[in-house]
Amino acid sequence: MDALVENLLEELNCETVFTIPLFGGIPVAESVVVTWIIMAVLFLLCFILVRNLSVENPSKKQLALEGSVKWLYDFFDDTLGGEGKEYYFYLMAVMVYIGIANLIGMIGFKPPTKDVNVTAALAVMSIILINISGFRKKGGKGWLKSFAQPMPIILPINILELFIKPLSLCMRLFGNVLGAFVIMELLKLVVPAVVPVVFSLYFDIFDGLIQAYVFVFLTGLFMKEAME
Repeated sequence: MDALVENLLEELNCETVFTIPLFGGIPVAESVVVTWIIMAVLFLLCFILVRNLSVENPSKKQLALEGSVKWLYDFFDDTLGGEGKEYYFYLMAVMVYIGIANLIGMIGFKPPTKDVNVTAALAVMSIILINISGFRKKGGKGWLKSFAQPMPIILPINILELFIKPLSLCMRLFGNVLGAFVIMELLKLVVPAVVPVVFSLYFDIFDGLIQAYVFVFLTGLFMKEAME
């Protein structure tokens, strides 16, 4: 059990990889470096996959890429009911990033989503997007008026939701990723042979992708609610 506690504390520790010598020193955490690696890999993949595209004779690679993008686009189109199409591609990018961030632990990197600062930043960006979408759809007056709907008495609750929603998005993602780590460590202590391998396939792959899906799905639902 002491080993589990040590491993958990190590996972929660935001290790500083290096410091940028500006403004007295800016520490760069491991989660930031891993995020940069993910960004670089995605940029390189995009550069490779979009080369030699053809309208008349699309390759299998192009068809697979177009099918994946269309599936994501249709998913957000269904979630948001056709509203806010200009936000679809941001949500797609977040879904891809979280999915890869949750899976990257399988190749030896520490998933950035195990850092509460990363999940908090994603949640803050989501709540800003939610309120911007509502503001642009309803206008300033309509957006402010929506806080008193369906009746003025619930105005404090609607204002409180501005803080509850990002906290919920942040802790749901962080808690599930960290919870999966704790369960895997317990399984390794109890049955260190075959069972952890089976559960690793679930927690490292299936659960990691599900958390990416849930995060953007809830963001999309909150956006739809803001724009109604």
